[in-house]
Amino acid sequence: MKIYFHMNIESFSNCYVIVNEETKAAIIVDPGKLTKEMVNQFEDNGYKPEAVLITHNHPGHIRGLKTLLKIYDVTVYAAESEIQGIETIMIGGEGTLNIGGLEVSYFPVPGHTPDSMVYKIGSVLFTGDVIGAGIIGETNSNYSKMILKRGIEQKILTLNEDTTIMPGHGPLTSVAAERSFNIDI
Repeated sequence: MKIYFHMNIESFSNCYVIVNEETKAAIIVDPGKLTKEMVNQFEDNGYKPEAVLITHNHPGHIRGLKTLLKIYDVTVYAAESEIQGIETIMIGGEGTLNIGGLEVSYFPVPGHTPDSMVYKIGSVLFTGDVIGAGIIGETNSNYSKMILKRGIEQKILTLNEDTTIMPGHGPLTSVAAERSFNIDI
Protein backbone atom coordinates (compact mmCIF):
# COMPACT_ATOMS: atom_id res chain seq x y z
CA MET A 1 0.00 0.00 0.00
CA LYS A 2 1.21 3.49 -0.89
CA ILE A 3 -0.28 6.71 0.44
CA TYR A 4 0.08 10.02 -1.36
CA PHE A 5 -0.60 13.37 0.28
CA HIS A 6 -2.19 16.29 -1.57
CA MET A 7 -2.98 19.64 0.03
CA ASN A 8 -5.87 21.82 -1.05
CA ILE A 9 -4.21 25.20 -0.59
CA GLU A 10 -7.54 27.06 -0.85
CA SER A 11 -8.87 25.57 2.39
CA PHE A 12 -5.62 24.09 3.75
CA SER A 13 -7.30 20.68 3.82
CA ASN A 14 -5.59 17.37 3.25
CA CYS A 15 -6.53 14.85 0.58
CA TYR A 16 -5.04 11.38 0.46
CA VAL A 17 -4.69 8.86 -2.35
CA ILE A 18 -4.22 5.29 -1.17
CA VAL A 19 -3.02 2.80 -3.78
CA ASN A 20 -2.96 -0.98 -3.71
CA GLU A 21 0.37 -1.57 -5.46
CA GLU A 22 -0.68 -5.01 -6.70
CA THR A 23 -4.06 -4.10 -8.25
CA LYS A 24 -3.26 -0.42 -8.99
CA ALA A 25 -6.65 0.43 -7.45
CA ALA A 26 -6.79 3.88 -5.85
CA ILE A 27 -8.95 5.26 -3.06
CA ILE A 28 -9.28 9.02 -2.60
CA VAL A 29 -10.02 10.42 0.87
CA ASP A 30 -11.62 13.88 1.03
CA PRO A 31 -11.11 15.36 -2.45
CA GLY A 32 -11.12 19.02 -1.45
CA LYS A 33 -9.80 19.80 -4.92
CA LEU A 34 -8.90 17.65 -7.90
CA THR A 35 -5.54 18.92 -9.06
CA LYS A 36 -3.55 18.37 -12.22
CA GLU A 37 -0.94 16.64 -10.07
CA MET A 38 -3.49 14.10 -8.85
CA VAL A 39 -4.74 13.34 -12.37
CA ASN A 40 -1.14 12.98 -13.59
CA GLN A 41 -0.40 10.67 -10.67
CA PHE A 42 -3.30 8.41 -11.67
CA GLU A 43 -2.54 8.47 -15.38
CA ASP A 44 1.27 8.29 -15.27
CA ASN A 45 1.27 5.35 -12.86
CA GLY A 46 -1.70 3.43 -14.27
CA TYR A 47 -3.69 3.88 -11.05
CA LYS A 48 -7.43 3.26 -11.33
CA PRO A 49 -9.51 5.41 -8.97
CA GLU A 50 -12.24 3.14 -7.57
CA ALA A 51 -13.64 4.88 -4.53
CA VAL A 52 -13.91 8.12 -2.63
CA LEU A 53 -14.18 8.14 1.16
CA ILE A 54 -15.76 11.25 2.66
CA THR A 55 -14.92 11.94 6.31
CA HIS A 56 -17.55 14.68 6.62
CA ASN A 57 -19.58 17.02 4.45
CA HIS A 58 -17.66 20.30 4.66
CA PRO A 59 -16.71 22.18 1.47
CA GLY A 60 -12.95 21.99 2.00
CA HIS A 61 -13.17 18.21 2.00
CA ILE A 62 -15.59 17.65 -0.89
CA ARG A 63 -15.21 20.57 -3.32
CA GLY A 64 -13.30 18.46 -5.89
CA LEU A 65 -15.84 15.61 -5.90
CA LYS A 66 -17.90 16.78 -8.90
CA THR A 67 -14.80 17.29 -11.05
CA LEU A 68 -13.42 13.90 -10.03
CA LEU A 69 -16.70 12.23 -11.05
CA LYS A 70 -16.59 13.91 -14.48
CA ILE A 71 -13.31 12.13 -15.19
CA TYR A 72 -13.45 8.86 -13.24
CA ASP A 73 -16.15 6.31 -12.47
CA VAL A 74 -15.78 5.97 -8.72
CA THR A 75 -18.07 4.92 -5.89
CA VAL A 76 -18.53 7.53 -3.17
CA TYR A 77 -18.89 6.38 0.45
CA ALA A 78 -20.16 8.73 3.16
CA ALA A 79 -22.35 8.86 6.25
CA GLU A 80 -24.88 10.85 4.22
CA SER A 81 -26.90 9.53 1.28
CA GLU A 82 -26.11 12.57 -0.84
CA ILE A 83 -23.14 14.94 -1.11
CA GLN A 84 -23.40 17.98 -3.42
CA GLY A 85 -26.39 16.37 -5.14
CA ILE A 86 -24.37 13.20 -5.76
CA GLU A 87 -25.75 9.92 -4.50
CA THR A 88 -23.39 8.04 -2.21
CA ILE A 89 -23.22 4.59 -0.72
CA MET A 90 -24.39 5.54 2.75
CA ILE A 91 -22.44 3.87 5.52
CA GLY A 92 -23.33 3.98 9.18
CA GLY A 93 -22.20 2.41 12.39
CA GLU A 94 -19.05 0.33 12.21
CA GLY A 95 -18.14 -1.88 9.29
CA THR A 96 -15.63 -3.03 6.73
CA LEU A 97 -15.41 -2.58 2.96
CA ASN A 98 -13.16 -4.28 0.46
CA ILE A 99 -12.07 -1.75 -2.14
CA GLY A 100 -9.56 -2.72 -4.80
CA GLY A 101 -8.15 -5.46 -2.60
CA LEU A 102 -7.72 -3.19 0.42
CA GLU A 103 -9.68 -3.72 3.61
CA VAL A 104 -11.21 -0.45 4.76
CA SER A 105 -12.73 -0.31 8.24
CA TYR A 106 -14.93 2.60 9.21
CA PHE A 107 -16.56 3.95 12.35
CA PRO A 108 -18.39 7.14 13.32
CA VAL A 109 -16.94 9.72 15.70
CA PRO A 110 -19.53 12.50 15.78
CA GLY A 111 -19.04 15.84 17.47
CA HIS A 112 -17.26 17.98 14.91
CA THR A 113 -20.17 17.13 12.61
CA PRO A 114 -22.94 14.56 13.01
CA ASP A 115 -21.64 12.71 9.90
CA SER A 116 -17.96 12.48 10.93
CA MET A 117 -16.58 9.12 9.82
CA VAL A 118 -13.09 7.73 10.44
CA TYR A 119 -11.53 5.20 8.04
CA LYS A 120 -8.79 2.71 8.87
CA ILE A 121 -6.64 0.97 6.28
CA GLY A 122 -3.90 -1.19 7.74
CA SER A 123 -2.40 0.76 10.63
CA VAL A 124 -3.41 4.16 9.23
CA LEU A 125 -6.43 6.25 10.28
CA PHE A 126 -7.98 8.93 8.08
CA THR A 127 -9.73 11.13 10.62
CA GLY A 128 -10.96 14.20 8.77
CA ASP A 129 -11.50 16.90 11.39
CA VAL A 130 -12.12 14.54 14.32
CA ILE A 131 -8.52 14.73 15.58
CA GLY A 132 -5.28 16.19 14.30
CA ALA A 133 -1.80 16.81 15.65
CA GLY A 134 -2.41 18.21 19.13
CA ILE A 135 -6.01 19.25 18.44
CA ILE A 136 -9.52 17.93 18.18
CA GLY A 137 -12.23 19.13 15.81
CA GLU A 138 -14.15 22.30 16.46
CA THR A 139 -17.65 21.87 17.86
CA ASN A 140 -20.64 24.15 18.23
CA SER A 141 -21.57 23.23 21.80
CA ASN A 142 -20.16 21.79 25.01
CA TYR A 143 -22.35 18.71 24.48
CA SER A 144 -20.86 18.12 21.01
CA LYS A 145 -17.36 18.55 22.45
CA MET A 146 -18.11 15.97 25.15
CA ILE A 147 -19.42 13.51 22.51
CA LEU A 148 -16.33 14.10 20.34
CA LYS A 149 -13.88 13.62 23.23
CA ARG A 150 -15.64 10.42 24.31
CA GLY A 151 -15.51 9.04 20.75
CA ILE A 152 -11.81 9.86 20.44
CA GLU A 153 -11.01 8.26 23.80
CA GLN A 154 -13.04 5.10 23.11
CA LYS A 155 -12.43 4.54 19.40
CA ILE A 156 -9.08 6.11 18.53
CA LEU A 157 -6.87 6.28 21.60
CA THR A 158 -7.57 2.60 22.35
CA LEU A 159 -5.82 1.59 19.12
CA ASN A 160 -2.16 0.51 18.94
CA GLU A 161 0.17 3.37 19.75
CA ASP A 162 1.96 3.03 16.41
CA THR A 163 -1.28 3.72 14.49
CA THR A 164 -0.68 6.68 12.17
CA ILE A 165 -3.29 9.45 12.11
CA MET A 166 -3.71 11.30 8.83
CA PRO A 167 -5.98 14.26 9.64
CA GLY A 168 -8.05 16.55 7.46
CA HIS A 169 -5.78 19.51 8.26
CA GLY A 170 -2.16 19.82 9.34
CA PRO A 171 0.62 17.25 9.76
CA LEU A 172 0.21 13.58 10.44
CA THR A 173 0.50 12.26 13.96
CA SER A 174 0.11 8.98 15.84
CA VAL A 175 -2.02 7.50 18.56
CA ALA A 176 1.01 7.53 20.90
CA ALA A 177 1.66 11.22 20.27
CA GLU A 178 -1.99 12.16 20.83
CA ARG A 179 -2.20 10.12 24.05
CA SER A 180 0.88 11.93 25.36
CA PHE A 181 0.58 15.48 24.03
CA ASN A 182 -2.98 16.36 22.97
CA ILE A 183 -4.14 18.77 25.68
CA ASP A 184 -7.69 18.89 24.29
CA ILE A 185 -8.42 15.33 25.34
